[in-house]
Amino acid sequence: MSHACDSADAVVVGGGFYGAAIAIFLAQKAGFAKVVLLEQEAALLTRASYNNQARVHNGYHYPRSFTTAFRSRVNLPRFVRDWPQVVKTDFTKLYAIAGQNSHVTARQFKRFCHEIGARIGPASPGLRALFNARLIEDVFLVEEYAFDSTRLADWARRELTASRVDVRLETRATEITRASDGGLDVVGVDRRGEASCIRCRYVFNCTYSGLNQFGGDFAGVGAGLKHEVTEMALMDVPPVLKDVGITVMDGAFFSVMPFPARNLHTLSHVRYTPHFHWRDEAGRNPYSVLADYRKDTRVDWMMRSVGRYLPSIMEARRVDSLFEVKTVLVKSEGDDGRPILFEKHRDLPGCYSILGGKIDNIYDVLERISGEIEV
Repeated sequence: MSHACDSADAVVVGGGFYGAAIAIFLAQKAGFAKVVLLEQEAALLTRASYNNQARVHNGYHYPRSFTTAFRSRVNLPRFVRDWPQVVKTDFTKLYAIAGQNSHVTARQFKRFCHEIGARIGPASPGLRALFNARLIEDVFLVEEYAFDSTRLADWARRELTASRVDVRLETRATEITRASDGGLDVVGVDRRGEASCIRCRYVFNCTYSGLNQFGGDFAGVGAGLKHEVTEMALMDVPPVLKDVGITVMDGAFFSVMPFPARNLHTLSHVRYTPHFHWRDEAGRNPYSVLADYRKDTRVDWMMRSVGRYLPSIMEARRVDSLFEVKTVLVKSEGDDGRPILFEKHRDLPGCYSILGGKIDNIYDVLERISGEIEV
């Protein structure tokens, strides 16, 4: 190692919600004296933590994966309790079951909700009237919320400062190597191209789509990863949909959800939100792929499909689109499962890679970390 190294107890790579929450946990709960957080963007929580549906899941989304659904149902009340300032609850949330080509019937969906303990009830006639009755088998009133990622970023900045975490923005981690004393060396390069080194005992790789973008002794995660360039359309919806969130499932799968950070709604569609996908491979940086993509919107295709089930969406107006890379485990492609990737790198003791698909999974991650570190 040619760089003289600073020292720290832990380095967290990635300044999204997971990275920020882990750094705060290490400083506040684990008692680490020095924690360094490296983020390649100019601000925290600006990538996948912002460019998403902003849904706080309660399990309804995953009728074919009991474990994923149940963990969301357990974690939602905890998230609402711990981050009340970021959660939007003042809207009506509906789940509707398509009458044809759905992987789950209304009866199965209702039974599934009771099995995981998620609240469900019949929608009123007025709410049912929003839908094309010929294409929808049933409509249910459920308990599910949205979060404001800008307020979550405010929380992260405030708590990181209070915890004295050393936050280094516009700094990309490029190498993770074994140090001669048994620790780990992390090399970061700032926007001026200047490299620095941090020697630490623990490294937490929370870079989401960039999990494998390191040199040195880092051999990559063992799990297969699939990347998608996705479009989340931001819509100004008609008055009848202003205070409503809607998900239609489980074949013609789409959602119209409040997006509190912009006071708009997101429109997403299982067929048209993913523009294209590829398997993770060495030397192909997913964020470079996104940067080079033309980003032509598919919102017209989304609206034509959604309008068959929800006619009033045709009165909505697209304001913007959020393009981002979405990363999932290859093994989860065939079902609804969104398990956490929490990989302990045997060849780099003290190094962990973490990929969580939902914001509420943070509790499961912190529990895993508590079982690994020496406080």
